[in-house]
Amino acid sequence: MTLDNLTIGRRRAIGLAAATLATVGLAACDTGEGTDAPAGDASDEQQSEEAQLDATAYDELLATGPVADDTTVSASEWATAVRDAGTLRVGGVQTSMLFSLLNEVDGRTRGFDAGLSQLLTRYVLGDEWAQEITQVTSDTRESVLQNDQVDCVFATYSINDDRKEVISFAGPYYTTQQSILVMADNTDINSVEDLAGRNVAAQSGSTGPSILEEYAPDANIQEFSTDEEARTALSQGRVDAYVIDTTMQMGSMTRNPGRYRLAGDPFGPVDAYGIGLPLGSDGVDFVNAFLSEIEDSGLWADLWQVCIGDRAGIDEVPEPPAIGA
Repeated sequence: MTLDNLTIGRRRAIGLAAATLATVGLAACDTGEGTDAPAGDASDEQQSEEAQLDATAYDELLATGPVADDTTVSASEWATAVRDAGTLRVGGVQTSMLFSLLNEVDGRTRGFDAGLSQLLTRYVLGDEWAQEITQVTSDTRESVLQNDQVDCVFATYSINDDRKEVISFAGPYYTTQQSILVMADNTDINSVEDLAGRNVAAQSGSTGPSILEEYAPDANIQEFSTDEEARTALSQGRVDAYVIDTTMQMGSMTRNPGRYRLAGDPFGPVDAYGIGLPLGSDGVDFVNAFLSEIEDSGLWADLWQVCIGDRAGIDEVPEPPAIGA
């Protein structure tokens, strides 16, 4: 996860992550982030202790989040509507290992994206769990906002000009690049150049297909609706590689130690993740002020450490990107 526009400290953290994923393994067992692993894979349940999120620490961290005062909420039409409704309607996923995963035991969704949405829920409503989740895919994130099905979208949502024509973004709050996932025993693909003539999976509605067209124009791109479908195709040998954000690949490798490897360095433009909001909403300023507060207080860093750092063996927290950049 090389993030060229951030600090040296972040580069060190990314390097450590790559080393951890490539060597330690997530190296002992056998089992994707983004969404859950292929159906019927018994090894999905065999996560190492390091890969499991500390739910108690996570919940305790959320409970320390700030709560906006009445004046701050009433100054925003978006926030006022959420408070009047008593629930924050979130477009998200519940199958992303590091960013948003449903715990079927207690019914709560946890992860870096989920945690940010829950901290925002607490900021507006005073209760981090006062939200309802509408599950989205890469293809439906804009429509749920346009149709007023949700108030916001937290879903590793890359900011780009096309999307900004139909919705608005707060943030960014995280950045990443594209990486190539192959099976661990694949020794033929070691760089983006090696994708020429290969069958390569990408997720429809994501930035992956267009980036592949630019950086691997001779690859045979096959688009899939979900991360799970793409990784299933990879596991079954129907494609040779799978390209999506490095953060998604990290989750796949955390969840499936020893099954996959990252082939070569991250590539393509730096992807900035934003929080989707209705087009023209004054919620953008409200949410950006919220992000600034949790970043300045250290909550952003603490949440990243619990959700990602502790589970991938990374001690150095990356710097968040500049809000509004």
